[in-house]
Amino acid sequence: MEHYGTGARQLGEWWVPPAATQELPTVVLVHGGYWRPVYGRHLEDALAADLAGRGYLVWNIDYAAADALWPATLTDAALGYDFAFHGHYADHIDQRRVAVVGHSAGGHLALWLASRGRLPAGSPGAGDHVTPALAVPQAPVAALAKGSALGLGDGAIDTLLGGSPASVPERYAVADPLALAPSGVPTVLVHGVDDDTVPLSQSLDYLAVAGAGCSLVQVPGGHFEHLDPTSPACDALRTALATL
Repeated sequence: MEHYGTGARQLGEWWVPPAATQELPTVVLVHGGYWRPVYGRHLEDALAADLAGRGYLVWNIDYAAADALWPATLTDAALGYDFAFHGHYADHIDQRRVAVVGHSAGGHLALWLASRGRLPAGSPGAGDHVTPALAVPQAPVAALAKGSALGLGDGAIDTLLGGSPASVPERYAVADPLALAPSGVPTVLVHGVDDDTVPLSQSLDYLAVAGAGCSLVQVPGGHFEHLDPTSPACDALRTALATL
């Protein structure tokens, strides 16, 4: 475990392949849970262990939840991502082969991290950073304004941004992956066809505007199979990561 700041949730955990003696393909892993404080990085432990066992260096991050003041969740995600390149295993990262992977709300943050190059100067997360070579959002909350209208997560999106698209449009403009598309980063969306927690329409809406660098893999099952390394959803993730 390593802290990337002084906040209680500003920390991450390295999962290291057995022989980490060279520059390695690296996955920055972002957990879901509709940005709620009751969820943390340990949701991703099984997947992190699986990927490390297959030769990936994994940096699994926590971040400020939606009960923190705007824009703490976004700035923590950016700080956590950026810290990977300065942390204990930075010398083992092949910066040409970095993927950002996230599930559910973490899928939103993975898409947002991939979109940072599109942010206006002065926005949360804007500035110099290592651009990932690949983004793999799993069942992502990819279209915040549309998700707000649907009331996804019992209003979790409005809680994250501190209001609706009508009341804080400037926040949606810099936080909604749909508003920032195309990201310019190759992206593989993975989504269960029977997901009733984050509907498939979220990925379909993003795909419609994301351009030629984005594809969608529809997999059997619902929302939580993405956390099970034995699932078809994780098979699709590993297939995407093999392109690094």
